[in-house]
Amino acid sequence: MNLDEILLAFDRDLESITSDDELQNLRNNYLGKSGHLTTIMRVMRDLDPKERPIFGQKVNAAKQKIEQALGSMREKLEARKIERALKGTKSIDLSTPLREETGSLHPITIIEQKIIEIFKSMGFSIEDGNEVETEYNNFEAVNVPKDHPARDMQDTFFLDNGELLKTHTSASQNRIMRKYGAPCKVIFPGRCFRNEDVDASHDNTFFQVEGMMINENVSISNLIYFMKEMLSKVFGKDVDVRLRPGFFPFVEPGFELDCKCPYCDGKGCNVCKSTGWIELCPCGMIHPKVLEMGGIDTEKYQGFAFGLGLSRLVMMVYDIDDIRKLNSSDLKILKDFKIK
Repeated sequence: MNLDEILLAFDRDLESITSDDELQNLRNNYLGKSGHLTTIMRVMRDLDPKERPIFGQKVNAAKQKIEQALGSMREKLEARKIERALKGTKSIDLSTPLREETGSLHPITIIEQKIIEIFKSMGFSIEDGNEVETEYNNFEAVNVPKDHPARDMQDTFFLDNGELLKTHTSASQNRIMRKYGAPCKVIFPGRCFRNEDVDASHDNTFFQVEGMMINENVSISNLIYFMKEMLSKVFGKDVDVRLRPGFFPFVEPGFELDCKCPYCDGKGCNVCKSTGWIELCPCGMIHPKVLEMGGIDTEKYQGFAFGLGLSRLVMMVYDIDDIRKLNSSDLKILKDFKIK
């Protein structure tokens, strides 16, 4: 066949194509190593040298025409596939206005992000903690040995592999000490788990924010300053704090930190149960044994740590009377929370 005959034959063959495989076979028949165009190129050696360039241009033009036609047919086959896939489906009116209702952040997310930004502005690093922890990190590394009575205060979810769901954010202290060394200023929010009876003020899943600062000459006054700054910015007003003696294995001395009720300004109300103060978190100077297990030189460095009840703080900020609402899947409840 000459070039004109090849192009006519190609047009006839192209009209009968109905699938990708047939299209590929057609390409091979005309453009492949044994295809018609490849075969006709062999006659160039028998042509007069002056005729060869003209013949080569004609072959290239025919090749381009065939490639363009193959590309167009490929697009048609794809369009047919889409048409078959959409056949019988419900049409969508893209001009329909969007619903004005929008989503919202979870209240815990809102307050957690606010606390993170506050501590970042004060030079703290932010870390994530594991939800599945080793028994060592959760207990021994924070000075709670196997026979310590404090373990009875936390009904723990143990896993079949010997690990557990962390009962407090303090479980990350040892890992973070070994990561940063001293000095360091770090907070690490996280979800905690305890096998407790669920009621309005207790749930088996809750959130905390752990924080610690380790450096030379760190004292309780540093702890009071940072906690006062954080709470004042969360509530949007100056908040007083106080410390009461408390015992926790991982700090010495240990304290309960209270804040003056931001709702009644210490006069007494339902939120603070008429005491004027709200119990917020255990805290204190990190126990020397905990520092030693974290690889910190206790002759040179001291530190404070606190474990803020994030779920409880959220309930205070948004005046939520039942902790179970925070883990609820009821969007009617959760959608009304706004960024404070």
